[in-house]
Amino acid sequence: MATKIRLQRHGRKGYAFYQIVVADSRAPRDGKFIERIGSYNPNTNPATIDLNFERALYWVLVGAQPTDTTRNILSDEGVMLKKHLLGGVKKGAFDEATAEAKFQAWLTAKKAAVQQAKDKNSEAAKAAEKARLAAEQEVNKLKAEAVAKKKAEQAAAEAAAKAEENAAEAPAEATEAPAEASAE
Repeated sequence: MATKIRLQRHGRKGYAFYQIVVADSRAPRDGKFIERIGSYNPNTNPATIDLNFERALYWVLVGAQPTDTTRNILSDEGVMLKKHLLGGVKKGAFDEATAEAKFQAWLTAKKAAVQQAKDKNSEAAKAAEKARLAAEQEVNKLKAEAVAKKKAEQAAAEAAAKAEENAAEAPAEATEAPAEASAE
């Protein structure tokens, strides 16, 4: 029986996540499988991969063929490197301790790179938030200035109207006062 390590699609339309399974190559994509060895969620940044390393390594060593995407996932997690290093031990190129040391060095470098990418993403998000907040404050400042200008114009118009009203009333009172004085 030819076995494949492949992705099994789950989730809703436009928001898929995948189970990493070992299945018979003749079985349908979302059908019967032999063993579930992990999951892959491409919707997060960076993508979330949860993999049972030992079982994945076992299946690769016994001859299960990964699909292209699954091969990339297994390479990112170090399964393919570990297989390569174990092949070197079997051939006598180096001993098992050296192989394990090489793998651990690669693993720490990989974790540091992933952490650096996460930090970069969080810093970019913080910078974008800060820029958005500054832009919003600028817009609010412009709106406040426009409202203050409009209120000042209204106050000036009201003051002018009162001044005209007072000016119109003052001559009328002045003309009424002499008329009353001559009537006496």
